[in-house]
Amino acid sequence: MEKLKGMSAEVKVAWAQACSQGSFENNAEYYLSKCQELAKQGAELIFLPELFLWDYFAIREDMAVFDQAITLDSPTLKPFKECAQLNQLTLFLPIFEKRAPGVYHNTVVAIGPQGEMLDFYRKMHIPDDPCFYEKYYFSPGDTGFKVIATPKLNVGILICWDQWFPEAARLTAMKGADLLYYPTAIAWDQNEPGEIYEEQCDSWRVINRSHSIANGVYSLAVNRVGTQENLTFWGNSQLTHPTGRVMSLLGSEEGSVLMELDPSAVEAHRKAWPFFRDRRIDAYGDLLKRWGDS
Repeated sequence: MEKLKGMSAEVKVAWAQACSQGSFENNAEYYLSKCQELAKQGAELIFLPELFLWDYFAIREDMAVFDQAITLDSPTLKPFKECAQLNQLTLFLPIFEKRAPGVYHNTVVAIGPQGEMLDFYRKMHIPDDPCFYEKYYFSPGDTGFKVIATPKLNVGILICWDQWFPEAARLTAMKGADLLYYPTAIAWDQNEPGEIYEEQCDSWRVINRSHSIANGVYSLAVNRVGTQENLTFWGNSQLTHPTGRVMSLLGSEEGSVLMELDPSAVEAHRKAWPFFRDRRIDAYGDLLKRWGDS
């Protein structure tokens, strides 16, 4: 890939967490309005939650859901492309992608300031747990780990379950990311004991911070909120500084944030804590093995 340039100018980034608005059409209208609102406030990059146009459908296996998937060139994305072009900003849109008959992905499409598709990333790690039956719907991503160069910020895209894998964060950072973006649909299951709720959410916040510290990058996790059947999406969308400091943390209600980032903080942190300098790549070969293999 083309070498990504170093960044210095401050950049205004924004994100929004919300409940599903009840239908595909309502979600499209709601988030388009939110993007327009944030653009008027000066946002240059806008980040949305995982599968933002849909209810979280992987709560069960339902063949009819496949008919709701859209292609990368879907007309559904046209108003968002027009919004990006009109306001000269970059949008990160997580979609349920139909690639071919019987082949579907959990994908993020990046739309640039000219309304063009800059690139896309397909979710690499696909979970399969009660109420998160994503292996039924999504083929594992084949794009590799991606970093998208915007005018002021290099954005690495990873999706939800990808967030728990330090290898994914490391490899994306090594491709030149200044910020790791994790669109997410993570929730408490009401069938589980309530005493573990805060523990689960805290683990999620901590892993976000750890990726920032270990890789010297900003980290942004954008979740949804609200209740769907027995799932309660916990929100807590969080932006973390390269030092691990939490710069912004939303609660469990709908909300949006606009913040100014300084990309030079990435290099400053890496100078102070030179983890990339001291990596022992000669000793990491076993990372390519399954755990338990000799």
